[in-house]
Amino acid sequence: MPVLKRGWVKLVLVVLGVIWMIPELYMISISLRSPANAFDPHLIAFPFTLLNYSIVLSQNPLIRYFDNSLIVTVATVVIVLVVASLSAFGISILRLRGSGLVYGLLLVTLMVPLTALVVPLAILLGQLRWINTYEGLIGPYSALGIPFAIVVLKAFFDEFPREIHEAAVLDGCGAWQLFRMVVLPTVRPALGFVAVWQFITSWNEFFLALVVMTRSSMKTLPLAPMEYSGMYMANPGALFAILVIIAVPLILMYIAVQRVFVAGLLEGAIKG
Repeated sequence: MPVLKRGWVKLVLVVLGVIWMIPELYMISISLRSPANAFDPHLIAFPFTLLNYSIVLSQNPLIRYFDNSLIVTVATVVIVLVVASLSAFGISILRLRGSGLVYGLLLVTLMVPLTALVVPLAILLGQLRWINTYEGLIGPYSALGIPFAIVVLKAFFDEFPREIHEAAVLDGCGAWQLFRMVVLPTVRPALGFVAVWQFITSWNEFFLALVVMTRSSMKTLPLAPMEYSGMYMANPGALFAILVIIAVPLILMYIAVQRVFVAGLLEGAIKG
């Protein structure tokens, strides 16, 4: 019976996975259609064509957009990991004076939506002359990502045994050595989860990038579909071809680090 039960569970998961993938399959299918049959209601429509990909690659500097997105996203992930891990360490392990108040304020910031911050952020970035610069996105993305990352990492740091902390201090470990050599190795799944989450969030962000990156040479990849979207959607195949191109790096990245990401989720689920 247990074997039969596991078989049914796997079958149900496969069916749910196929249903979940239907929108993605339809997106890929439209990107491979000619304009004449772009709105064919079938999931798969023949014949396939790569003309849409040829159009978007020739009409747009997608390599430049890709580079911009990669620079902004990688820089943001690095900043978030460094600042959030050090902050969570100070709040949870070192228990610095005033850290509880700081943590409470960080929790409050999580309730503020990005849309409410776009206008003041645009004014501030304009005063700093960060419009159409990488700093104009890296700074806000990092500031918005750090509170969530601290909350996640603090939950892991809270489970760090105090006995190990005290033993390390007795052996002569300073705060930096304790952080780098003792604590960080034990929270790698959490760091992987935060890195993947922040990468996806920064890579897909559209609203703030639309406001900050007004120069064509500085646009990020999520802004590229605007060239083919509109009231009449004259070339839906090209639009969906760009959406596929945007999604491919995220899919490849997730495939490469899925074990770390899932480990972080599962380990976080059993904390407390």
